[in-house]
Amino acid sequence: MSSKLFSPLQIKNITFKNRIAISPMCQYSAEDGFTNDWHLVHLGSRATGGAALIIQEATSVSPEGRISPGDLGIWKDEHIEKMQAINRFIIGQNSIPGIQLAHAGRKASAAIPWKGNIKLDETNGGWDTVAPSAVPFHSNEKLPIALDKTGIQKVISDFKSATKRALKAGFEVVEIHAAHGYLLHQFMSPLSNFRTDEYGGSFENRIRLLLEVLEAVQSEWPMDLPLFIRISATDWAEGGWNIDESVQLSKIVKEKGVDLIDVSSGGLATHQQIPLEPNYQVPFAERIKKETGILTGAVGLITEASQAEEIIATGKADMVLFARESLRDPNLGLNFAKELGVDVQWPIQYERAKRK
Repeated sequence: MSSKLFSPLQIKNITFKNRIAISPMCQYSAEDGFTNDWHLVHLGSRATGGAALIIQEATSVSPEGRISPGDLGIWKDEHIEKMQAINRFIIGQNSIPGIQLAHAGRKASAAIPWKGNIKLDETNGGWDTVAPSAVPFHSNEKLPIALDKTGIQKVISDFKSATKRALKAGFEVVEIHAAHGYLLHQFMSPLSNFRTDEYGGSFENRIRLLLEVLEAVQSEWPMDLPLFIRISATDWAEGGWNIDESVQLSKIVKEKGVDLIDVSSGGLATHQQIPLEPNYQVPFAERIKKETGILTGAVGLITEASQAEEIIATGKADMVLFARESLRDPNLGLNFAKELGVDVQWPIQYERAKRK
């Protein structure tokens, strides 16, 4: 059987063997930002499992940009070596290694989930957080520091330096994280950005930092390698960032050379109302693709091979990214191929287990 999900996708100089990608998923298992054997096994097993693209979890461009003390980082050269080893393995499995560059802003300095996910302060291993405005995510939290011009320039510089390291580490896709209520999304949304300078107010001002970060990333990232941006298409809250703005932003960044919009939603406001159901975010990816012509990635409660096949076959998106389903099934790519009647190459070490 012919399958659109298992058709190759060419983006610039990179060919993805199919349309299955592994979303960046925080493992909260790093120390001082360093990858370790857990990350090798976690990322490597999904490469052996048949996905075309493996995106490393939100990797912080600075220590203060980490969501938690267990987050990966790429703010110093010493972080590069272990990432190189992991990426060599991923490439050896005919998969593409990607990295999501991130800054958590006001949502930083939280305990890892299995230690309560509470806000940390200087007494228990936390640090001061930064944001576009001195408005916390939860009303009972310490106020973040509103970034001044010097602070904004540091953020831009940190993304630039992180991109240079990502290239040296062997990543072949870079994704800028502007979703889920983290720093760049905080600047984009009127619910978290109350600035009155050139970084606040109008749509053009609220997207300014993202565009400046994009330019900094592009100054280090080769033009022949794919560049993605992850956005939250809507805040799911009245008065917040919305799908119309997401379409407008996508048009702008497409013209600036971005290859794909990874379309998620939510994460910025505690009062968000999300109608969770299978494919609930796919219409956002479909609309952005149809109205702008940019490639899109679809996410959100996509758990079945037939679901993913339909999304690609009907042109709703160009790639499907899997998160929790890939945690449940590291061999998702191989198993989906079997379900769809597609013969794909298995790791030679596993060939004897392949069902004909």
